[in-house]
Amino acid sequence: MQQLLDAPIIDVRGAVKQYGAGDASIFALDGVDLQVHRGEYVAIMGPSGSGKSTLMNIIGALDNMTTGKYFLDGIEIDTLDENALALVRGRKIGFIFQSFNLIPRTTALANVELPLAYQGIKGKERRERALAALNVVGLGDRISHEPTELSGGQQQRVAVARALSTRPALLLADEPTGALDSKSTHDLLDLFDQINAAGRTVVVITHEDDVAARAKRIVRMRDGKIISDTSHKKVSA
Repeated sequence: MQQLLDAPIIDVRGAVKQYGAGDASIFALDGVDLQVHRGEYVAIMGPSGSGKSTLMNIIGALDNMTTGKYFLDGIEIDTLDENALALVRGRKIGFIFQSFNLIPRTTALANVELPLAYQGIKGKERRERALAALNVVGLGDRISHEPTELSGGQQQRVAVARALSTRPALLLADEPTGALDSKSTHDLLDLFDQINAAGRTVVVITHEDDVAARAKRIVRMRDGKIISDTSHKKVSA
């Protein structure tokens, strides 16, 4: 049991993502190895074209590698069929995107309940878990509000609550502050601190230094490769 707990949540081995062939081939990932352990808070950084978005898609089980292996919480992703992959992705990863991806004309509570409904969780438990997640992000008093009735920062908090409601092994955020003002960014990063302090593994894809500085470890990419991987004393709020 201890060996299972010590296994990385993310274990990417020799990841290559190639487009085209011969002289026209492009390597979006070129032999990437990355391990992230339970309870870590990691920022993956790099300029446009560095491979960070491609790596995010691999980590999120949204795309396949050309070659390499990927284990998500001990499960070898490459061996799964589409149905099994969707099931694992839905239960193991909580996604947060820049554009919020909330359903319009639908309450905050219903938006958070949606992934639980897909998992077949019954109404009473689904509501309880959604309410608990909204309370965690400080929106317990906004459960009946639709997206247009919420600020950008509040909409992103609903998205975080939705991600947390499935109790995932990994919270994976892709440029989560890209559509937020500075105060909402600060508030969201404070929330990530709290979520990580509670034991959740957090991985943030970003090109912003101040966002990455809030993580405990920064992985930098360029030209499809990891060029540095450093732990550091995070910047306080």
